Amino acid sequence: QVRLVESGGGLVQPGGSLRLSCVASGTILNINGMGWYRQAPGKERELVADITTGGSTNYADVVKGRFTVSRGDAKNTVYLQMNSLKPEDTAVYYCYADKVTYQTDWGDIVATAGSWGQGTQVTVSS
Repeated sequence: QVRLVESGGGLVQPGGSLRLSCVASGTILNINGMGWYRQAPGKERELVADITTGGSTNYADVVKGRFTVSRGDAKNTVYLQMNSLKPEDTAVYYCYADKVTYQTDWGDIVATAGSWGQGTQVTVSS
């Protein structure tokens, strides 16, 4: 089974920075792409940024120039460097892995459409 675990959230003042990390655990054979979504209270979940296996990135307009998404060398990790944070960036941030192929404990090969982490809270406030 695939499990995505986020870390790095917290409370930061406006203008500050945070770095989120997400690790996909399990016997991972392939992950197509990874990214970050966020959901603020009373709002729908929205894409923040994503990155393909080849390194192509995509950002929401509201975070361009402030956030940077990257993947680790092992390809089962994704990071989100968030600079110049604003109060409107306050939300629960979720890691997403697209088209994950993994091996179960019984040796079966399973392909999933996508997997989500449990979320990490980011609060930007003075």
